[in-house]
Amino acid sequence: MTPSGTELRRTLGVRDAVVVGLGSMVGAGVFSALGPAARAAGTGLLPGLALAAVVAYCNAMSSARLAARHPASGGTYVFGRERLGPFWGYLAGWAFVVGKTASCAAMALTVGAYVWPGQAHTVAVAAVVALTAVNYGGVQKSAWLTRVIVAVVLAVLAAVVVVCLASGRANAGRLDVGLSSGAGGVLQAAGLLFFAFAGYARIATLGEEVRDPARTIPRAIPLALGIALVVYACVAVAVLGVLGADRLGHTAAPLADAVRAAGAPGLVPVVRAGAAVAALGSLLALILGVSRTTLAMARDGHLPGALAAVHPRFRVPHRAELAVGAVVAVLAATVDVRGAIGFSSFGVLAYYAVANASAWTLSPAPSARAVPVVGLLGCAVLAFALPTASVAVGAAVLAVGVAAYGVRLRARRRGE
Repeated sequence: MTPSGTELRRTLGVRDAVVVGLGSMVGAGVFSALGPAARAAGTGLLPGLALAAVVAYCNAMSSARLAARHPASGGTYVFGRERLGPFWGYLAGWAFVVGKTASCAAMALTVGAYVWPGQAHTVAVAAVVALTAVNYGGVQKSAWLTRVIVAVVLAVLAAVVVVCLASGRANAGRLDVGLSSGAGGVLQAAGLLFFAFAGYARIATLGEEVRDPARTIPRAIPLALGIALVVYACVAVAVLGVLGADRLGHTAAPLADAVRAAGAPGLVPVVRAGAAVAALGSLLALILGVSRTTLAMARDGHLPGALAAVHPRFRVPHRAELAVGAVVAVLAATVDVRGAIGFSSFGVLAYYAVANASAWTLSPAPSARAVPVVGLLGCAVLAFALPTASVAVGAAVLAVGVAAYGVRLRARRRGE
């Protein structure tokens, strides 16, 4: 039970919730994830995208059902705690906060790399400070800004698709589906592409700020995921048709290279600007989601209690937001976190594994349990198909969290 006077304000409807989800998904991932995925899967890129979408759909439906039943800030941290027990909720929260904090820093550095490559770290820190200030002013302001960002990004992506497909340089033969890198390559590509789908969790973590959550959340999550899938599929087909799997797999800026190859070099600066705006949208929503999970964990004593404070005027977890912003700013200023994206994917998949296990407990009916089972198995397979270094680092960080939980539990028992 949330103490009286510390509840967050319910201001988000279906449209705003969908926009928050899209702002998290249709972000920097679509500008950067296609290259590494193509390098892993080769001609199996599109099957990898389809597999990532299936796992994301199962996770989305499990999250939607859980969020409607437990409409409180914290997402799977709350779901795991309520359905499976305190440890599983804590594990999900730990995986989310640590993994997504690294993602925040990566998105901030993406902004810097596109806006001012020579001063990427400085721009990244400035972006974190500015968006933390926006979130501090209230979730409704964040939703409004996200709506603008989503509109700009979708316009840029639409331009990329039209230019590539209408250029005459797109070759349908490059879309032939094959397994040039084997099933393992397709699975690894799916794990990397899943990173770009994971934003719908933001809708669930904002459950305490959504109007009529039992109706709004189950509608908003599938809508946001469906729109993102259509966008990703169109972009993947257009870029793959122009560049081919091999060339796509060896470019750091696939969309910019695609429009250049399509004979529209004048569009490259627009694509670069769109990538920067997309990264800002992802960063905004990520900081929003991480701060809400931090709030929920602080309420339960897993993080310092001061982080559970809610601003008396803006009704937002202001201390949690400032703490998350400070940590992300330090990372963005001092660390190259591009290598942490693989770890972030591992953490996110662990987070959703707990979500699916939690959804499995909602109903004993076999039909109701089919989606959580597929989602749980999919998360496990994709997590361990990631690069070995990502799996090793991810497992080690989760183990640190488990050890900390055990130490805290023993100390609490000794004090009773």
